Amino acid sequence: MALYVIADLHLSCAAETDKSMEGFGDRWANYTERLYRNWTHLVAPEDTVIVPGDISWALTLPEAREDLAFIDRLPGKKILMKGNHDFWWSSMKKLESFCEENGFSTLSFLYHDACRVEGKIVAGTRGWLWAENAEKADPEGQKILAREALRLEMSLVAARRLREETPDCEVIAFFHYPPVWNGAVCPALTEPLRREGIRRCYFGHIHGVAGARKITEDGITYCLTSADALDFTPCFIPPDP
Repeated sequence: MALYVIADLHLSCAAETDKSMEGFGDRWANYTERLYRNWTHLVAPEDTVIVPGDISWALTLPEAREDLAFIDRLPGKKILMKGNHDFWWSSMKKLESFCEENGFSTLSFLYHDACRVEGKIVAGTRGWLWAENAEKADPEGQKILAREALRLEMSLVAARRLREETPDCEVIAFFHYPPVWNGAVCPALTEPLRREGIRRCYFGHIHGVAGARKITEDGITYCLTSADALDFTPCFIPPDP
């Protein structure tokens, strides 16, 4: 049983969404087919894949049905997280009911909580776009960041409880937005990770970068896992950092 991660699928399988990423250049050519081929070649039914946001271009949950069905058909269990383009995202109760009604048996959702999977504890939140002096440039963004920091704290509290039951389990953090990027560090998100002793964090959102770029900051390794950076191949998370 292995653990993988891949963010920013940006699926548009339903005719009514019609927002393929292929218009964003050759990197995205045939991306849905490439994702399907690479995923099915690599991931086994007993594996788990974390998908940290920007999953579907759908605006409503019914519109997301085809995209969620596509993911459900892929091998493995999937843990989905919210990204900035996931407008179809709803309450946990509605999401779980929708999956049950449609027979999506391999999908679950992570939202300001934590879960134990493949010998690890998975925690995290969406996060928020960060830049130096952001508090002066974007007061509204600071309000959103404060909410995301609170959700992260809730997730880490849940992870801490799980770790009390299984002390040997490593806690791994996942975000949609990067907590660290281009020299900018978001203390509201990185400090809780440092405090909890987290050593690995995976994120998406950033496009146009080739390869799963890694950044080490204050003892934590942050890894970019946007689908186009990974050539639409889920990134294996090693059992030990």
